[in-house]
Amino acid sequence: MRITGGQARGRALASFKGLNIRPTPDQVREALFNILGQNLGGKSVLDLFAGTGAMGLEALSRGARRVVFVDSAFKAISIIKKNIETCGLRERTLVLRKDLRKGLPSLDLMGGIPFDLVFIDPPYRSGILPIVMAKLVEKEILAPNAIVVAETHRKEQFDKTFGNLNLIDVRAYGDTKIHFYCAET
Repeated sequence: MRITGGQARGRALASFKGLNIRPTPDQVREALFNILGQNLGGKSVLDLFAGTGAMGLEALSRGARRVVFVDSAFKAISIIKKNIETCGLRERTLVLRKDLRKGLPSLDLMGGIPFDLVFIDPPYRSGILPIVMAKLVEKEILAPNAIVVAETHRKEQFDKTFGNLNLIDVRAYGDTKIHFYCAET
């Protein structure tokens, strides 16, 4: 698993062995960032269920101003920190350990700046995605016109709206489905 674009392109990322974690494949990440655009200059990014941190690190490599990584697993937090160091991007990151089934961290805890881009990659078929989407809207942590990218199993179906989040696109890659939502102002 490697960073596919930007200043850290080609850097190998540490991954997991034995845990029930499924990192987004390089090809899917590359396709996703082709859709989002190659330059994320100045964007504030939130990576929920961050796993290895690959999505957030890809965003940083492509110019994001900062990324907040959130995961509940101690081993995931350790891998994320290792991958941040590998990419040399520590000064633009915040790593939080939080069980997202119990809610989102407060915006103040996450730096106080609303997010322009959010990645959500929960365990497939866990039922947690609609809850997290509702919390994103409820906590008012999204910037105007923020994009929320939710990764699911291809057979999972979700609402076209969550509060002010409206589905704008869906792409499928093998067993993975990527849902793109936009926050209306």
